[in-house]
Amino acid sequence: MMKKPPIISVVGKSDSGKTTLIEKLIPEIKKRGYKVATIKHDVHGFDIDVPGKDSWKHARAGADSVVISSANKMAVIKKLDEELSLDEIASCYLNDVDIIIAEGFKRQDKPKIEVFRKAVHKTPLSLDDELIAVVSDDEVNVEVPLFSFKEIKKLTDYIEKKFMVR
Repeated sequence: MMKKPPIISVVGKSDSGKTTLIEKLIPEIKKRGYKVATIKHDVHGFDIDVPGKDSWKHARAGADSVVISSANKMAVIKKLDEELSLDEIASCYLNDVDIIIAEGFKRQDKPKIEVFRKAVHKTPLSLDDELIAVVSDDEVNVEVPLFSFKEIKKLTDYIEKKFMVR
C-alpha cells in the first residue's frame, strides 16, 4: 500500500504573503530530492476553460469531466456537486508526490503554517491546535515555532523533520 503524502496548509489573511512563501518553499523542498504538489483554494470559484477552445466546447456540450493531456502536463476539469476535501483531492490526483502544500483551506483539519504581517493585518488568525508554525516579519507571541520570511531553509528543515519520510 502506498503511503499518503503529508498535507500542510499555508494559511493567512488576504495579501499576507502565502503564495510568496510557497514559491520559496517549493524549490527548497525539491532541492532536497522530494516531489511536491500544491493545491490552491479559491473561495470565489475559477474557470480555466477558455471560451471557444475544444475543452470548453466539450464541457459546454455536457461532459461531466474533461481531461486535457499533452506529453508534459495534464489538467482535469471535473464538475462537482460539492467541494472536495484536501484528502479527497490528494487521493484522486496526488498520490505520486512526497508532500502536498495547500494554500488556504484554513477550515480543514490539517497542520497549518500561518503567514502573518502586522503591516497588512492587526492580528493573526485565531487558529486551533492544528497550527504548527508561524512565518512573520514581526515578533508574534505564539506557542509554535516562529520563522521569518528569510528563514526558508530553517522552515524546510522543520517541515522535513516533522513530516517527511524517505
